[in-house]
Amino acid sequence: MAETVTVRRKKWAECAPSKTVKTEAAGCCNTRLKTVDNKHRSPFPDDQASETTALAVPFRGHIHGGMRPGKRVMVMGIVDSRPDRFYVGLTCGRGTSTEPPTDVALELCVSFKDRQVLRRARVSGTWGNKERDIPFFPFIRDQPFRIEIQCQQSRLRVFVDGEQLFHFDHRVPLLKDIDTLWINGSMRITKLG
Repeated sequence: MAETVTVRRKKWAECAPSKTVKTEAAGCCNTRLKTVDNKHRSPFPDDQASETTALAVPFRGHIHGGMRPGKRVMVMGIVDSRPDRFYVGLTCGRGTSTEPPTDVALELCVSFKDRQVLRRARVSGTWGNKERDIPFFPFIRDQPFRIEIQCQQSRLRVFVDGEQLFHFDHRVPLLKDIDTLWINGSMRITKLG
């Protein structure tokens, strides 16, 4: 039986809300997935249960084989009714409860107050500059969305509801090392792919 642990999120991300969240875990931030029925399977094999329809936030899941050109990661969810921000990260490893891994290929932070989508990377423990230019702000409270991250040879292309929002040049040199999807904040996950 997993014990309930309290995790303080302060240092993980500058744009992350500083709040206490509870997760059931064998170790810090291993949010367990609950089996709901046998029709849906998570594409992220991990030490977590593989059959699920309800995915808990915060979420960390293993990307089998890491990223490579042509590989896609898809996050479908619904924005909370009173959203502050949410974020999606592609990391090299899981990190700890207070610190991300040394290398973060992409940290995408959706801020509703500023209507911005900030993104940055962390290489060898150092955060890079934030990028913030987007052609439109696609997220609406209480509404579903679909984020698709496509890996190409030199960059990640990010689409929201089928429209390209931005591209982000690779900072992490070995794409196969990008092996963890991390999600937190003012949203509910409905599907991962």
